[in-house]
Amino acid sequence: MAIGIVLAVAGCGYGEAKYPKARREGQATPQYEEPETLFGEGGLTFGGGGAAPSDDSGGGIGVNSFLWRASLDTVSFMPLVSADPFGGVIITDWYSPAGTTNERYKVNLFILGRALRADGIRASVFRQQLNGAAGWVDAPIDESTATKLENAILTRARQLRIAQAGQ
Repeated sequence: MAIGIVLAVAGCGYGEAKYPKARREGQATPQYEEPETLFGEGGLTFGGGGAAPSDDSGGGIGVNSFLWRASLDTVSFMPLVSADPFGGVIITDWYSPAGTTNERYKVNLFILGRALRADGIRASVFRQQLNGAAGWVDAPIDESTATKLENAILTRARQLRIAQAGQ
């Protein structure tokens, strides 16, 4: 028990040795160096004691909030499987457009950072067709579909940013 208390007190830095810096000419009292700590300059903090990010994207999420909201708005007609605001991943479930029962689509969106930039979003679009006995079979999709979706999201994100700036 006594050893535990001694180790706890020693770990807290009680009674740390401070070494004086070299005195400059005319300096009467010594100045002491701050001892190096195990956890770096700020020490160990709990509860997010560090400085807040200076990014203007706002929000407490790990990605650009405008891209996040615009992505959710753009794919809001599709059912969601997963939405991770800290990792910036949105995964939809399969969706069949109205009047089309033999094909379905799925979208995966990846928000790549906190900046509102054209390369800040990546979309993957998947398509399947119903093929009798084989069931759902992967089908080709136009290569520009993902780019068109990304552009729609970027346009919506810009609209959201302009709307917020006008408030």
